[in-house]
Amino acid sequence: MPAAAPLLWLSPLEQPCGASLSAQEQQWCDDLPTALQPRYRATRQQLRARLASLFEVSADSVPLHSPPSQAPRLAAGWGFVSISHSGEQLLLAWSPWAVGVDLERRERALQAELLAQRFFPTAETQALLALPAEARRLQVLRSWVRKEAAIKWMAASIAEELRHWYWDDTQQELIHLQRGLRPTSLCLESCGWLCGVVGDGADQVQWGKFS
Repeated sequence: MPAAAPLLWLSPLEQPCGASLSAQEQQWCDDLPTALQPRYRATRQQLRARLASLFEVSADSVPLHSPPSQAPRLAAGWGFVSISHSGEQLLLAWSPWAVGVDLERRERALQAELLAQRFFPTAETQALLALPAEARRLQVLRSWVRKEAAIKWMAASIAEELRHWYWDDTQQELIHLQRGLRPTSLCLESCGWLCGVVGDGADQVQWGKFS
């Protein structure tokens, strides 16, 4: 039976898992541009494999609804899932409650100041500008993965919601400035990757088994 806390799996995107796509997923995959098919296939196969192991059922019996470009969903009573991939790495999550995850390489180069000025609330940007350049880059990434995870958790659009999320590093709190949402959030580091997790129980998240 599943654990009573959220689970994460971090693995190479193309890691063999032994699971197959459902007939519907195979059709969706075939309809994608050729360049996008391997990524869709790998993410859904791995998600099915992890859930099959978690629930001790066959991979093809997992009630997963996961069209391309949409957040994956499980049937009622099976919990909630979230997917994020970056480069050749994949982050999967399962939780008894709504959950969102995001993944970024810790050493990713970016124009932290410009990114913050464009997408972050003024108070957060001002705090970031007071940091040395390397600390600023890392803090922008840590804030970013929390915010993208939060947007997945609320099943919303990053284009519409990103600028409304504020990471208060002093209080260690993620806040939606319009809606007043303050979900539990976490930024984990593993094998050179930053893993953002948002949702109830995020502070109790565990790493899932890789069997």
